[in-house]
Amino acid sequence: MIKFENFLVLAPLVYIIHHTEEHIIFNFREWRERYFLDNNSLTTEEMLMRLIGVFLIILFIHLSTKNRPSALIAIFFLMGSQVVNAVFHVFFSFYYSDFSPGAITATLLYLPLNYFIIKAAFNEGFLRNKIEVILLFFLGCATFTLFEMFGPAVLAISTLFCAFYYVYSVYIMKTR
Repeated sequence: MIKFENFLVLAPLVYIIHHTEEHIIFNFREWRERYFLDNNSLTTEEMLMRLIGVFLIILFIHLSTKNRPSALIAIFFLMGSQVVNAVFHVFFSFYYSDFSPGAITATLLYLPLNYFIIKAAFNEGFLRNKIEVILLFFLGCATFTLFEMFGPAVLAISTLFCAFYYVYSVYIMKTR
């Protein structure tokens, strides 16, 4: 059985493949600007670097500690940046009857990878019940939606909240 941490290591690679579909093969930004406000002043490359950078820090912390709080933060981050992203691409492709660049890799890579991550998290005791998965999904939805509305500051704020959660859980509540 492949371990939770081994699946997590694949997430940055999948970001790169997804980015390739969105911005090298197709033009996601052009598609997005037809239907949504452009609240993200960062280039797509900057956004990719920030997502990968933040996730690599989360991954490093989890690989170093292998505790439940770091696993939940990793899952939350992937829910907001990959799972909800996949739902966004698929839903709005159908809603607007216009292919959303990124829908292919989101469906074929993001969703299966995150399914296996969640399955491994259950097997290793990082997730205890389905309610936690649903809660993490809705937190990811809220974060994704706020990011779409207000831009990159939401990534910084959510990362800060994750740091507070981690310190509180590990050092105050003594969660392992």
